[in-house]
Amino acid sequence: MRKGLVAARWAGYLSLALFVGGLAFVALLWPRGAGVPRARVLLALAWTGGVLSTVASIGLQGAYVSFGGLRDALRPSSYADVLTTEPGIALAARGLLWVLAAVVLGALLQGGARTSRSPGWRVGALAVSVGLLRATGMSGHNSEGGEPTWGALADLLHLLGAALWIGGLAMLAVAVLPRRRAGELAEVVPGYSRLAAVAVTAIVGAGMVLAWQVVGSYDGLLHTSYGHLLLVKAAVLAAVLLIAQSSRRWVRTRLDLAVLLRGDAATVRPFGYSVAAETGLVLVVLAVTSLLVTADPGR
Repeated sequence: MRKGLVAARWAGYLSLALFVGGLAFVALLWPRGAGVPRARVLLALAWTGGVLSTVASIGLQGAYVSFGGLRDALRPSSYADVLTTEPGIALAARGLLWVLAAVVLGALLQGGARTSRSPGWRVGALAVSVGLLRATGMSGHNSEGGEPTWGALADLLHLLGAALWIGGLAMLAVAVLPRRRAGELAEVVPGYSRLAAVAVTAIVGAGMVLAWQVVGSYDGLLHTSYGHLLLVKAAVLAAVLLIAQSSRRWVRTRLDLAVLLRGDAATVRPFGYSVAAETGLVLVVLAVTSLLVTADPGR
């Protein structure tokens, strides 16, 4: 049953990152993307995945704590039992926020680029996004250390950085690069490169605070299963950052040529490969994160 819970958490993290990061990408870097079919489908799929993973997590959590099976995860009693606990309340809050997110998404899909530039819509999208990030973080271990307030803030910053990075990568890979439009490449790619640099800094800095908050010692890092998972996550993240350097190098040295050649496929292709490799490894990072959330920090 733990495998099912880990899978639901993984789907939840991925959906959250794609939705929050995708909204930020459209609002900050690519307002006209609100009218692009691929971008719209990606956001809709992210919302659907967020709702389904939240509902599944409630039932699976109930079956997991009662040492039950898949049938137990489908029973109404499992949902009722979980929703009276602190993790269940956090999951319920997350579910309600996904309902509010439907309003934000619906307005964007209906209004397109005009809505994405609207200050009112941006405030609403920001509020829902922060709520989703915080509600998701409440199911982790950030409150178990000696400074729960700092842990909660670090967790929010960590999740926000991850969402901006991953959601932006997905938007680039799925919606921007396949179009190979010179004007969009010149406008969007440099902006995302700068945003990703800030996001990665937040991920690394907040991640270090969270790791120390939960583990608390080098001995815990080196001699517990939880610490080993943290080290694996750090190693995979380091590999992603190495690939990201290749992407940044392309932006510095080849983007102008790609724009000059009006999005020539051969010129853009190496950047597309780099973005795809980053995205693939990020999925591994999310999988390790899902294992960490369901693991015992003391073991």
